[in-house]
Amino acid sequence: MNLPEDLDRIEQALLDAIGQLHPDFIAPRLNPALAAELFEAQVGSRLVDHTARWLRSNHGVGYYTIGSAGHESNAAVAMALRPSDPALLHYRSGGFYFGRASQLPGQDPAGDVLRGMLALTSDQIAGGRHKVFGNKALNIVPQTSTISSHLPRAVGLALSIGSEIDWFDQDEAAYPEDSLVICSLGDASLNHSTAQGAINWACNAGHRGERVPILFVVEDNGLGISVPTPDGWVAASTASRLNLEWASVDGAQPGDVYETTSELAETIRDQGLPGLLHLRTVRFLGHAGTDVESAYRSPSELRDDLARDPLLATASEVVAGGVCGADELVAWYLEQRAEMRTRALDLHHDPNECELATAKQVAEPLDTPDQLDGNQVVEALAVQLMETAAAASPEPLTLAQTINATLAAALDRLNNVVVFGEDVGRKGGVYGVTRGLQSRFGEGRVFDTILDEQSVLGMALGSGLNGFVPIPEIQYLAYLHNAADQLRGEAATLPFFSNGQYRNPMVVRIAAYAYQRGFGGHFHNDNSVAALRDIPGIVIASPSHPSDAGPMLATCIAAAATHGSVSAFLEPIARYHTNELFEEDDGRWTSPPVVQPISIGSARTHGRGTDGTILTWGNGLYLSLRASRRLNRDHGQNWRVVDLRWLAPLPIHDMIREAEATGKVLVVDETRRSGGVSEAIMAELIDAGFLGGLRRITADDCFIPLGAAAELVLVDEDRIVQAALGA
Repeated sequence: MNLPEDLDRIEQALLDAIGQLHPDFIAPRLNPALAAELFEAQVGSRLVDHTARWLRSNHGVGYYTIGSAGHESNAAVAMALRPSDPALLHYRSGGFYFGRASQLPGQDPAGDVLRGMLALTSDQIAGGRHKVFGNKALNIVPQTSTISSHLPRAVGLALSIGSEIDWFDQDEAAYPEDSLVICSLGDASLNHSTAQGAINWACNAGHRGERVPILFVVEDNGLGISVPTPDGWVAASTASRLNLEWASVDGAQPGDVYETTSELAETIRDQGLPGLLHLRTVRFLGHAGTDVESAYRSPSELRDDLARDPLLATASEVVAGGVCGADELVAWYLEQRAEMRTRALDLHHDPNECELATAKQVAEPLDTPDQLDGNQVVEALAVQLMETAAAASPEPLTLAQTINATLAAALDRLNNVVVFGEDVGRKGGVYGVTRGLQSRFGEGRVFDTILDEQSVLGMALGSGLNGFVPIPEIQYLAYLHNAADQLRGEAATLPFFSNGQYRNPMVVRIAAYAYQRGFGGHFHNDNSVAALRDIPGIVIASPSHPSDAGPMLATCIAAAATHGSVSAFLEPIARYHTNELFEEDDGRWTSPPVVQPISIGSARTHGRGTDGTILTWGNGLYLSLRASRRLNRDHGQNWRVVDLRWLAPLPIHDMIREAEATGKVLVVDETRRSGGVSEAIMAELIDAGFLGGLRRITADDCFIPLGAAAELVLVDEDRIVQAALGA
């Protein structure tokens, strides 16, 4: 059974069944006008799916054939909700997209989807970067997730809408106070840990008395590509969850879908508890264009699905309501099919329609503020934050105190800033960095989350969509890795797949690196940042000294507030409470709050030595400054030490300038040798044509053990001195 025959089989079965409909044998459930509107939306979704297969089979055109055929009952879900309700959609929710579009005049859902599957720059949401269901006018936030990674964002958005916030100007919010968040996913994706964690988080929040106005829609077609979902599993795994309003409905009954969704949505809005709709569907045309269902499904299974076609059930409502006769409905369908195919080919052949042509075009939505004409705006706001911090704390501060003062300034000056994470609120952080902020600014602005990093970042992702500037804390760098896709697959991709129409303002504070004198072992001393540096479009700040930490944090917050930037702010734990650089110099590692803007991607040079240049950051600055003193005192060598400060974007021009100033470079890298930051630093210097001496020292390719053994795998002063002398 090849794909064109499979498509024709499904379509012919539908048209034959519609042609046999008779109004005398059908009891309508829907208002005739609503039934007609619903059928039109469902047919539109079905035909763009069929057209995608037809284009590939007959013309070799198009790039996307994963469709929504069989799932079109979700159009009734859309029509039962408000067009102002934000929706984050599963990739088989095409019917919902067409149903939502029917609620607002002037929309062209067919054109949107066709342009997306043809990867045309005129695609209104992604600009040719991917075929996604997204439309700002329709309040549909684009998602590309196939593994439920969008669920934490959806819960975070619901919580930001549901909270009773008296300090936040509602005019700044993106969504009305009585909005309900819709989040759809597949039955197979329900098994993913991210889905389970997000649903657990929503139920946990409801149990604590928080408003969580979210409706999860599990579109259950019984298959994950070719792997069957056990009968009854969706209900068994979700129906008995505490604090979760639950309903199940057969997608082959559009009246039931509409009524059940309406009732469930009303309950969610009224009670503020999360809800889940188990929407039982079928799947036509396999998983995608290359998937041959007959390889893993029997002919009888395929035939049985035809009787549950949601379009047939809605066609029955249309005929029974007297909107038109069965023959007229079949004729209309065929006319729509011909028009859809013609339109698709016209788009493909239109000389004014094109795909992305340059790498710069492709990456444009990922530009960070240093690449935009917005540095002055960022610096102006950053200076305001620094002035507020300086006025409140004129005395010298440690790194932890500087960060605390800057967070306080942001909370004081910007009423949409929120600070949160595990132990951030009452305790004030494991290391006391956020101490006193909750008592000063209240539990609504500085609060504790559940102990789940995906939920922490989901809160940031969701609240950022609703007008907030979130500053989440990840308690240790090692804890980030199980949630890194919330940054990679959600935060970073949202501007990319929305052509910059949506952004994720956030500054993720991460207690990072090692050098805690053997305390805590690997989980409290992680030195791997490769997973962060691999994410396009995010800023990675790594302050070393209190005089830099405040301005850098202020810059990151200002970039989030003005440009929607995503920043990872890596705080060296071992330097949080350091006071001295040298034993005899009390207070050398503290600083009064500084009112001096620091641009993203700019380094800082300590000293003007001519014997060599040390490039480093984080704990490496502390170690290198101590080592440089020994080099001068014991060996008569004068080395300059360059604190890179930013790991993405790297301060390449500053690196090259300082390298060429001495002609000899030593990179001191506290991350691992394989995949560490020094690999990129050395590659950039070589690419720039640097011909001087170049070497590096790094931590070993090893996890960090407990106790004194940690010193065996990390960079230390002795190694820096020895490497410099041998350079």
